[in-house]
Amino acid sequence: MEGKAKTTIFSFFILFFFSSGYAKPLQFQTLVLGTLPKPPTHKPDLCWSESETSSLSETAETNPQTILTARLEHRDALAFNVTPEALFHLRLERDAARVESLSTMAAGAPPVTSRNATRSRGNGFSSSVISGLSQGSGEYFTRIGVGTPPRYVYMVLDTGSDIVWIQCAPCRKCYTQADPMFDPKKSRSFAGVSCGSPLCRRLDVSGCSQQRLCLYQVSYGDGSFTVGEFSTETLTFRGTKVGNVALGCGHDNEGLFVGAAGLLGLGRGKLSFPSQAGRRFGRKFSYCLVDRQAAAVKPSSAVFTPMLTNPRLDTFYYVELIGISVGGVRVPGITASLFKMDSAGNGGVIIDSGTSVTRLTRPAYVALRDAFRAGAIQLKRAEGFSLFDTCYDLSGKTVVKVPTVVMHFRGGADLSLPAANYLIPVDSNGIFCFAFAGTTSGLSIVGNIQQQGFRVVFDGASSRIGFAAHGCA
Repeated sequence: MEGKAKTTIFSFFILFFFSSGYAKPLQFQTLVLGTLPKPPTHKPDLCWSESETSSLSETAETNPQTILTARLEHRDALAFNVTPEALFHLRLERDAARVESLSTMAAGAPPVTSRNATRSRGNGFSSSVISGLSQGSGEYFTRIGVGTPPRYVYMVLDTGSDIVWIQCAPCRKCYTQADPMFDPKKSRSFAGVSCGSPLCRRLDVSGCSQQRLCLYQVSYGDGSFTVGEFSTETLTFRGTKVGNVALGCGHDNEGLFVGAAGLLGLGRGKLSFPSQAGRRFGRKFSYCLVDRQAAAVKPSSAVFTPMLTNPRLDTFYYVELIGISVGGVRVPGITASLFKMDSAGNGGVIIDSGTSVTRLTRPAYVALRDAFRAGAIQLKRAEGFSLFDTCYDLSGKTVVKVPTVVMHFRGGADLSLPAANYLIPVDSNGIFCFAFAGTTSGLSIVGNIQQQGFRVVFDGASSRIGFAAHGCA
């Protein structure tokens, strides 16, 4: 009698689980299993033909509202004699440092400083972009011309920072870059900025040289920094010139940059490149983070979500995430309240090109992870890897079925992720991990792994951010 009662209770539990959790069949999609990107065997040639340059210049001149675009070529450039596994480990280390830095900034902590300093407060154009994965940074690079005549160099694209800067000769202490050092004396358009100018006063950290020229300093959360003269210079994007861009000419640049000559700040602050050149392209720009293995398909129209403003911090691009679906079913534990930014600017969700792995506030991540695990129960589990706690042994397979994942943003902007944007290889032995992570800080970050294959549009004029599926085709 006692054994029969136990059997009845167990049967009821099984019936309840299937009727409540799986009343609606889960939606799946196919993941074609790839491998970790391999570093290049030679430096890529990113010079453009005269015909391409001319065509793009004419397009920009005849259409003053063209959106600034940067088309990404997903190639692991600027790193040689490094294994794919080593590159991936470096990427995750850099990613962790960046997330900590962004979270610290969003929390209102003062910036890290490593040098003494005084504190104070159109036309379209495009450029090919390559992946910065091989730098261990998870960032992306473009190749643009600096100075007159233009000297083409690699520059990091970063939506999480504002200042534009480049390494300059003479260099007191600089890291190794792929291109020759920029020499301002060889540029006809280079001009220093005086200490008392409004441009100098916009800097968060500034100083004054003996010649009364403005000095700048930018420090990053991982300890990297750049210090030098603040100046104005001409930048060239595939033949289209943008003059009088405020530019840091760094003579002391140390840290984890490696490879690129400098950084093109694409944040929302007053000194970012979009803010400086906004009138020339209608205060809009977009980028494509292209997966080199993705097949070309017909692009879709962009879906837009409102761009929110943090009253305390003007650098980041905030959006409102209201839910996530797994297998076509909304995850019950993920609500808009988990991602709300309060009146003081704490919390919220940002779109960031320099963060690789999407971070969600811990309760949201746990709910998403558990829902994915339940939907992927047919896959063989593996031990966790680095920051990933949900991994699978897919060795010996070429394709698998995984539950769909959709991120829902305010205004009906649903980001339906390709399977390769959330289940990624972490070694060469067939181990794949769920590419999300939790964070104990209030800030959530949509990283570039999840953005791959989408054209992400930053429309400052209408204060909105858009996502176009297959927009990079």
